[in-house]
Amino acid sequence: MAIIGDESDDRLPQAARACLTMLVDQYRLVLAHLLETDRAIRADSRATELGRRLQEIPGVGPLVASALVATVPDPQMFKSGRSLSAWLGLVPRQHSSGGKERLGGITKAGDTYLRRMLFVGAMAVIRHAERHGTRRPWLAKLLSRRHPRVAAIALANKIGRIAWALMTSGEQYREPVAA
Repeated sequence: MAIIGDESDDRLPQAARACLTMLVDQYRLVLAHLLETDRAIRADSRATELGRRLQEIPGVGPLVASALVATVPDPQMFKSGRSLSAWLGLVPRQHSSGGKERLGGITKAGDTYLRRMLFVGAMAVIRHAERHGTRRPWLAKLLSRRHPRVAAIALANKIGRIAWALMTSGEQYREPVAA
């Protein structure tokens, strides 16, 4: 962008410089709109008491909290946290017959955006745990047995269940204590 803005630089022909200057202006405008939208989402998620409580869950930021509040206006319509996770497509697909339980990959049913955002939040928690350690023995054991992406899906499932519990009970998030 410095080369495009420098009129004395002869590396660009004038016709190309004019076109690229318009693209740079559009890029700056898009960045400004993104910053405004990001600020609005942050302010909106902090404005509601539910949004603030959801952001206390590790892996849930302003985007995920606002998406959860917008997508699940009445958490009481789900019988349990597992029902919400199943609705999001974060539970294993079941291929069971004759009393033998066979679980496959996740169902991928439901809201793709929210499922992806929960996965991204879970990956952030896992990356932090890999770098700095974790106080969550459940996550440490899971990471020792499974690939980080598989563990992230399990953690996203757990985050969805915790979010349902916070949304229905009205309580604050409490860190799990080691047994």
